Amino acid sequence: MSDIEIISPLPGVFYRQPSPEATPFVKEGDKVEPDTIIGLIEVMKQFSEIFAETRGVISTITIQNGDAVEPGQVIAIIKTDNE
Repeated sequence: MSDIEIISPLPGVFYRQPSPEATPFVKEGDKVEPDTIIGLIEVMKQFSEIFAETRGVISTITIQNGDAVEPGQVIAIIKTDNE
């Protein structure tokens, strides 16, 4: 198994859920596929989906809902199975 870091591609505000009342896209321990949305980054009222980009299990989410992120900042860590 190896750890893959999901990195913020742009600056903005990170959201773990699609709306304040909704459940988070993912939580630690969830299995993910490459097309699984793990969060949104808002920049100037535009939202960009952030995908897992790999198959594995979310081991750590390093950013809280509503936190500012910078390019290159780690958003989450996924444990992969490297089969």
